[in-house]
Amino acid sequence: MHQPFPQKLMSQCKTLHFARNEWLIKEGELPPYLYFLVEGKAKIYVTHSNGKVSLLDFVAPHTYIGEMELLNDTYYSKGVQAITATTCLALPLATCKEELLADAKFLRALATFLSTKATLMSKKYSQSLAYPVENRLADFILQSADQQIYQERHVTVCDYLGVSYRHLLYVLAQFCERGYLVKKGKSYEIFDEQALYNLASEVR
Repeated sequence: MHQPFPQKLMSQCKTLHFARNEWLIKEGELPPYLYFLVEGKAKIYVTHSNGKVSLLDFVAPHTYIGEMELLNDTYYSKGVQAITATTCLALPLATCKEELLADAKFLRALATFLSTKATLMSKKYSQSLAYPVENRLADFILQSADQQIYQERHVTVCDYLGVSYRHLLYVLAQFCERGYLVKKGKSYEIFDEQALYNLASEVR
């Protein structure tokens, strides 16, 4: 793993741990840290003016969290919530922000990260039009599962994938019939992870 922050600031860096469902950043609040996700998974939410909450994206290891807030004081923060037990390196913005913004090497690395992030978001949108729901749902399940358990709310998934509630239930039922998943109450256990990976690989 490359060093995510300038060497001269590493002495101020903390290692923070978050439990499943714990908020790294609460929506609308400026985060106290610039995070670099080392281990675990998180998801990004936004609340619309009509009160509807949408899942925007997933956050994987080796990813910055809070970079937009670093670059823009008036940026409206999205909510970032841990999916699994998560470990982050955290640099306090109160004492490090000006030095970060004055470090050309760090800013180049951050620009590369943001460019890659934008490209992936664009690709994800095009995939939503090009691939069947079962491929995209398999990828979604693998990204959002914790310890082989998938338990996202159906309405959230429908919104994220752009599918109807009925269609989602149909595909989940198909996955269970094929032995990919086993339904347990309101959640699903991943039983054949390789089969899901094979489907998800089409959109990765």
